[in-house]
Amino acid sequence: MDYQFKDIEQRWQQFWAEKQTFRVTEDASKPKYYVLDMFPYPSGAGLHVGHPLGYIASDIFSRYKRLKGFNVLHPMGYDSFGLPAEQYAIQTGQHPAITTESNIATYRRQLDRLGFSFDWSREVRTSDPGYYKWTQWIFMQLFNSWYNLETDRAEDITTLIEKFNAAGSAGVKAVCDDDVRNFLPTDWAAFSQDEKQEELLKYRLTYLRESTVNWCAALGTVLANDEVKDGFSERGGYPVEQKKMMQWSMRITAYAERLLKGLDMIDWPEPVKEMQRNWIGKSTGASVRFMLEIPVGGQSFIEVFTTRVDTIYGVSYLVLAPEHELVPALTTVAQREEVEAYIARTRKKSELDRMADTKTVSGAFTGSYVVNPVNGEKVPVWIADYVLAGYGTGAVMGVPSGDQRDWLFATHFNLPIVQVLDAQVNIREQADATKEGTYINSGMINGMVYKDAVSYLNSWLEEKGLGKAKINYRMRDAIFGRQRYWGEPIPVYFKEGLPYLLAEPELPLVLPEIDKYLPTETGEPPLGRATGWKHQGGHEYELSTMPGWAGSSWYWYRYMDARNPDAFASKAAIEYWQAVDLYIGGSEHATGHLLYSRFWNKFLKDLGYVQEEEPFKKLINQGMIQGRSNFVYRVVDADGRGTNTFVSAGLRNGYQTSAIHVDVNIVNNDVLDLERFKAWREDFRDAEFVLEEGKYVCGVEIEKMSKSKYNVVNPDDLIERYGADTLRMYEMFLGPLEQSKPWNTNGIEGVFKFLRKFWRLFHDENWNFQVSDAQPSPAELKSLHKIIKKVQDDIDRFSFNTSVSSFMIAVNELTELKCNKRAVLQELVVILSPYAPHICEELWSLLGHEEGSLTQVSYPEFNPAYLQEASFSYPISVNGKMKMNLDIALDLSQQQVEETVLANEQVQKYLEGRPHKKIIFVKGKIVNIVV
Repeated sequence: MDYQFKDIEQRWQQFWAEKQTFRVTEDASKPKYYVLDMFPYPSGAGLHVGHPLGYIASDIFSRYKRLKGFNVLHPMGYDSFGLPAEQYAIQTGQHPAITTESNIATYRRQLDRLGFSFDWSREVRTSDPGYYKWTQWIFMQLFNSWYNLETDRAEDITTLIEKFNAAGSAGVKAVCDDDVRNFLPTDWAAFSQDEKQEELLKYRLTYLRESTVNWCAALGTVLANDEVKDGFSERGGYPVEQKKMMQWSMRITAYAERLLKGLDMIDWPEPVKEMQRNWIGKSTGASVRFMLEIPVGGQSFIEVFTTRVDTIYGVSYLVLAPEHELVPALTTVAQREEVEAYIARTRKKSELDRMADTKTVSGAFTGSYVVNPVNGEKVPVWIADYVLAGYGTGAVMGVPSGDQRDWLFATHFNLPIVQVLDAQVNIREQADATKEGTYINSGMINGMVYKDAVSYLNSWLEEKGLGKAKINYRMRDAIFGRQRYWGEPIPVYFKEGLPYLLAEPELPLVLPEIDKYLPTETGEPPLGRATGWKHQGGHEYELSTMPGWAGSSWYWYRYMDARNPDAFASKAAIEYWQAVDLYIGGSEHATGHLLYSRFWNKFLKDLGYVQEEEPFKKLINQGMIQGRSNFVYRVVDADGRGTNTFVSAGLRNGYQTSAIHVDVNIVNNDVLDLERFKAWREDFRDAEFVLEEGKYVCGVEIEKMSKSKYNVVNPDDLIERYGADTLRMYEMFLGPLEQSKPWNTNGIEGVFKFLRKFWRLFHDENWNFQVSDAQPSPAELKSLHKIIKKVQDDIDRFSFNTSVSSFMIAVNELTELKCNKRAVLQELVVILSPYAPHICEELWSLLGHEEGSLTQVSYPEFNPAYLQEASFSYPISVNGKMKMNLDIALDLSQQQVEETVLANEQVQKYLEGRPHKKIIFVKGKIVNIVV
């Protein structure tokens, strides 16, 4: 029978499900291998052909590793909390859980049709209370921990309390807020319970404080930086402004140095590691206090972090972030209107916009002054949006002679520019600390070189109580609260305005039912609508929910032991599976999910719950599959109005036209199906066409795959036409996994023909299954062992596209050899099975292996002996000019080769009776006769 892919694929998908073929348990007799995909958010649109690219690659690798004897964990689940489901709930009133369940059902059906070897018994959903119970539990561990700089790890908060009881705050080295109190143990003992709780909150790894956030009033929630673009929300395009709010934060900055060092321990793409290094942004410099000319609000100085303390003599102004807490107090009456107007404009910009905007020069003078600590000069205080409240101290010193942006700011506002170096050594060329210049006219560092000047200034400032050397990080603590409904409830209640944790037996704190999914009329988050939702004693629960990254920051551990009711994963499972060996997903998560996951993993290791410092040993970022868009060209009249006439692409130069995206599913090889086009939209029902050679040829452009561009290709449609095995192989065939590449459905036919040709090897001319038990020929064994070696090497280096080409070559060779030998074809089935599992399972069964699955067999052993040639076709030259090729056995000696060549009649004709002087012989390469 011909290749009936529909029946075959349905049969084997059902077999795998019923037999639970890919269910895995811990097995000490086998080496483990953990393959993980970044789990999807289940959107209502389902999968398009770009989505499975990474999943197909990870599935090929998982199946291959099983064949190589590994115990493979390859799970799948859903990142099922998220803003899209909540927005749909707001629009329709439908509970997000219902939408999410429906979307997951679509995803599961599509994933199953692709034949993935996921262990579905371990499926997780971040919105399942049985899952987010443990996300809440991890939050509680963070709340009950502090970071001890002496031990360089997180510790239980009780160890900090013990230090306070024994010696007060003296000698405590912790990552904490700047405003911690100095106290004796007697003071601590005298503190009220509320005072102790307030002070401990300044040390906890998750804490409440006022933060500047991206507030979207239309969505009623805080947005992450990556959810905001050009001052508007990515979802819906609503205005976003900067706003100060009391928010939960996580002290990821405590792990900044370990996050940096850890990048040297993992096999990740260098661009991702560089993005994380830049995001963490380690800077070595100094903290300097500029005393206020007139103290305000009990504050007598502004603290500045600088990486170039040696340029302090060139300071001609100070700049504060518009959100800096001192701005209101520093702003004089004369400057108030200008400052407030500037702050209002700044609120409309996201932090990313402010950081990226290097061209615009803007700011406002507060009217106040500080004093330069090293020379007593009076320095004006400005505000500007390029300074961020959360980075460093929210204040920077302006040195126009040493920094391009400072120079632009000073020249724009006519501020002085003070040179502090010898005219022959410009500061802007001094940013590299390895360079040295001699300082003149610079007070106490006059005549010093760079390193000496920095060291001297740091010591002098510390001695005077005006500053000290300091390491700073650009990365800020992660804001952890979202004013949404569809997220994990934070397991906290409030008593006298202070946060307290729920008891562990009270977990999970489940989302309550509410009447609608909008903020309350008084501006509280949606959870404020819940009636009767209070903790014991009537205490209010936290009304914010966790951000989208909470549930994805530890999910790989839950896969290890997904149904455990007593722990997020058992100790035995964690010890067996350890870290993820291979992680495949998008680079867009470099400074979000991938960074937060590393943070939570290090924290869990500090507390002894996990063993690994880094969660993901190897990371591969799959490229994007881009859409191939098609266009029709609508003729427009003299007034620019569209007519109902459409001209083919090759003829459009003779007309005034407008291009319109057309659904790629009604286009075949760029030729439009005219009847389906007319049925596609009501206004095209009476369309007329100007054809070229009887066809309407569409225009083409490569763009991002998007519903709005009508270039989304549904995998279901392709599976229906060609089968899952064809789609799997074609996606790999498109190009290297890490590179972006355009989708072109036109090319998939070639892969389908290959699989049909592969099927044909096992059948006679009447499509009867027929293989021979005869011994393979040397040529057949050579072809087989070439593909064994090639595919093994390709998969080991994740070069899946080159394997597909090699399979095609091997099948062509075996077809030409008319090979139907069981010993060859059976091995070929195993080699191809990771790529095309359905057809290979069917053939394996037809080969007589009716019990079980070929996933349990071993990958064929490569034997290099079969690739060794018995003879070589030597190019025969006379006086360096190539005349002919002569097939000669490779095991002959040089004398035997010379005798064989000279005995050849054709060679004698070329010699024309002339005696040879010598013969140049290189084994396996050339024979050159010199006459």
